Amino acid sequence: MGRYVLRRLLQMIPVFIGTTFLIFVMVHALGDPVNALFGDKAPDPAVAAQIRAQYNLNDPLWLQYVKYMGNLFRWDFGNTFSGQSVTSLLATAYPATLKLTAVAFTIEVIFGIGFGLVSGLRRGGISDNSVLVLTLVVISIPTFVTGYVLQYLVGVKWGILPATAGDPLTLQSLLLPGIVLASVSLAYVARLTRTTVAENTKADYVRTATAKGLPRRRVVINHLLRNSLIPVVTFLGTDLGALMGGALVTERIFNIHGVGYYLYQGIVRQNSNTVVGFVTILVIVFLAANLLVDLLYAVLDPRIRYA
Repeated sequence: MGRYVLRRLLQMIPVFIGTTFLIFVMVHALGDPVNALFGDKAPDPAVAAQIRAQYNLNDPLWLQYVKYMGNLFRWDFGNTFSGQSVTSLLATAYPATLKLTAVAFTIEVIFGIGFGLVSGLRRGGISDNSVLVLTLVVISIPTFVTGYVLQYLVGVKWGILPATAGDPLTLQSLLLPGIVLASVSLAYVARLTRTTVAENTKADYVRTATAKGLPRRRVVINHLLRNSLIPVVTFLGTDLGALMGGALVTERIFNIHGVGYYLYQGIVRQNSNTVVGFVTILVIVFLAANLLVDLLYAVLDPRIRYA
């Protein structure tokens, strides 16, 4: 296991370098960040030259990337054009997004797998059809529509939960944005769990466990659900990073200054250091989540061994 983890960590290095380089190139291909900083006004040539020299914008792109990676080893993500450290923005934004993602991910796992299990065990019944229709409706509606409708009904009209997250962030204030953020992924998890559970219900190991006289609950939890979770865990692992990076719409609706908020501001203002810095952390999250998923395979299926 240790050698496998070490090999996977070494494999992550070229993936990390290649991914961050592509992101670096794409962000700088958006246009001249100095012109974008001044908007419709023509920048003073002396000021523009000073900014370009300060942020190494006169260097070739590959050299800018090498300097960026060199600073990254010192946990220095550079500064925004306003002079604010990107590292300080990361320290402000990521805790908020991590709290929101934790709430959304918990809702997604509990209700997604729960609904999928019930639906798969009662295939063709009322509960199965209800889950299929409900998840189809959730998938069909854009997230911003779901967010604004739930914000108005639950937060403003009925007053059950806070309409905006506010500051400081509490579990109660994050429940509504967490539901909105998790809604589409929850629907996919429910459908994926339903399909795998329904397929494995007729598997030989389930019939054998039932024939041995094991309690129904033990057969379902220890044998059926455990073996049905491998594709679900794969989806959840990739979705963890997607939830963090895709929280832009939810964070704007509920006034949460997290990763999505600062990424949007960085893209609009073409602040390359902000965009590259935030996306670099998201790449690390994706890589770590994929490694964790691979390790969970061995826990869910004892037949899988890592050399």
